[in-house]
Parts: sequence; structure tokens; C-alpha cells
Amino acid sequence: MEFLDVVRRRRTTNGPFRPDPVTPEHQRLLMELAGRAPSQLNSQPWRFVLIDERATIETIAGISGASMTEAMSNGTFFERYKPYFRFSADEMAATRSGMLFDKLPMALRPFTKQVFTPRGQKLMNTFRVPQTLGEENRKLVAGSPLLIGVMLDRAEYRPGELSSFYSVFSMGAAMENIWLATVELGMGIQFVSFPMEVPGRWAEIESLLGVPDDLELMAVYRLGYLPADQQRPAIDWSSHERKRPSQYVFRNTCATPERGWDEN
Repeated sequence: MEFLDVVRRRRTTNGPFRPDPVTPEHQRLLMELAGRAPSQLNSQPWRFVLIDERATIETIAGISGASMTEAMSNGTFFERYKPYFRFSADEMAATRSGMLFDKLPMALRPFTKQVFTPRGQKLMNTFRVPQTLGEENRKLVAGSPLLIGVMLDRAEYRPGELSSFYSVFSMGAAMENIWLATVELGMGIQFVSFPMEVPGRWAEIESLLGVPDDLELMAVYRLGYLPADQQRPAIDWSSHERKRPSQYVFRNTCATPERGWDEN
């Protein structure tokens, strides 16, 4: 697969993976590609922990699902992220950014636009929507054959100093290499973010993984092979050529993306 096609086909996987374990060869390849990312002065501040032990994955899944339920129940999630939600295909097409909010249970869909109001929050809690979504989240994480924890060396990650910016920037490059590699390998990947949304939950994962004092756990991702019907087919991008110029703003002769191609 050519590199440009890989970039164009990159996506976040919001659904389940196949139960097949991620092969040792592919695990080593992902780590090799992460290590080939650029870093300030070749500092290579990243450290990774690969988790395929079922008991550990199940525990992290439980933390993630409970975190989602809590953040959804008390309204902090919707309050924090409401600028990113879109409520129709037309709105999504107009903004070309954010997330299409179409996953509510059928009984609540007539009230979709009220989720950011006290009445909407009360309705969601009455119908136990946070619990439903939290359980779905738990199942997704629990069904993942592999989790990857990403850590930064505290010698480099010093908030408030330039070295901290450099290390986070480098970590992003390393993770992008992994993300793009999943396309080539027929895999999917998703950020396990909800434990970061609830105070104390992230510390539980740090303790579970035994993160050393000299490292900072920055993120956890779930990975696995995509089901056959979710495999990304080759795309003929020639039909998109006429649309691309409208997606860029030209300033000082440099073209920069104005809006993303997908939801994440």
C-alpha cells in the first residue's frame, strides 16, 4: 500500500476487533516504527508497555466503562466537549469537523439536541443512558486483544519547560507512526480516554501497570485486527481531486488543512 493511501485511509476504530491476538511480529513492528519517529536531539523520550494479559485488559476495561458512566451521569463530559458534537449530516458536512452525535438509544433520539440542557441530562439519567454507554465502552476495551500504554521520561517531560513540549511533540509523532501502521496491517486503534476524565481513575491504571516514578503515563490505546467487513477497501481518490482545493486555506504561499477528513 502506498504511503499517501495509508494516510488517507487512517481512521479511529469505534467498534469491536476480531478476537485474534496481535502477533508478536506485528507487536515488534509497531514498536520499531514508533522508535523511528523524530525527537528533539534524538532524545527518544517515549516508553511503551504492551498489554495482552486478559486479566489486566479486563481491569482497565472496567475502569474505562465506570469512568464513562460517571462522566456521562454528572454532565461533565457533555459540558466539556459540546463544541465538538454535530447533530445532523448537514451540520457535519458544513463544519467538516467534530463528531456526528448519532449513537443515543432510540428512545432518546427525539431529545438529542437537549443533551446539553439540565432537562436532557435528567432524561439521559432516567433512561440509564450513561450506564448503557459505559457498559458498551467496557465491552469494547475488554474485547481488545492488545492495549498500548504510552509513557514519557520525566527527565524530558517537565511541564512548563521547552523539553516538555518537545517530548509531547515527539510522542505524537511516534503514535502517528503506530496509527498509520495499523492501516497497513489491517488493524484498528482507538484512544482509551475516559479514565482521564474522572479524578482518580487514571491513577488506578498507573498503579495497575506499575508505572515507575521516573515515567509519566500519558495515554492508553486499544488495538486489534479489524473484522472482514470493516477492512478498509482501496479508494479511488481521483474523484475527490476537484474538492480538495476548497479544504485548504492559502497563506504566505503555504497550504494548510483547514478541516479534517474524518471525525478523529
